[in-house]
Parts: sequence; structure tokens; C-alpha cells
Amino acid sequence: MAGGSVADARRDGDGGQAGRSRISAAVDWFFRDPATNRITIAQFPNLPLGVFLVSVGVGWLIPASSKAHDAVGVIGTAGLAWWAIDEMVRGVNPWRRVLGAIGSVFVVMRVLRIFT
Repeated sequence: MAGGSVADARRDGDGGQAGRSRISAAVDWFFRDPATNRITIAQFPNLPLGVFLVSVGVGWLIPASSKAHDAVGVIGTAGLAWWAIDEMVRGVNPWRRVLGAIGSVFVVMRVLRIFT
């Protein structure tokens, strides 16, 4: 078998540490905030995400056929778009930028639903 197996790692004396350190480095790169050196997966919602979350809650209380429900949906979508763009541009690590990209997909889906 080609190099890279567990047996090869044991024979080479590193006990598989090289593979684990590469994984650890990748996880650090993806989730660690370089400014604080802390793992940052999620944080307390900021203003644009708060606008979206409140709009979702209010939307559940308003009849779906009303103009107010439509207005709340537009406000929520704007909040989600604001948050997603901010995360993609200023996210503290790649994970947060990926979350922003996922949020952007949801914005596109919501906009298509609103205008169709």
C-alpha cells in the first residue's frame, strides 16, 4: 500500500500525529478568530440578524394574507441580506463567511418567493 497508512505512520515514529496536526490546523484556520485567537462559531445576534429574527416571530403572529405580513417579510429579508453580506465581507473566519454565503442563498430564495 502507498504511504500515508496508519502502519506507515507508526513505522515512521509519529504515531499518526502528522495527519492529526493537519486536521487541527485546518480546523483552527476555519473556526479561529485571528484577532482573539478564540474559536468563533456563533455569537450573540447583532442588529441585522436581530431584525430578521424579530420579523420571523412577528410574521407568525400576523395573518399570512395581510399586507402587514408582506411588509414584515420584506423587512426580515432586508435584515437577513444585511447580515449575510456583512458576514461574507467582514466575517472573522472562513466559517462565518460560509454562514454569510448560506444566508445569501436564503435571501435569494425569499426574494424569489416574494416576487413570484
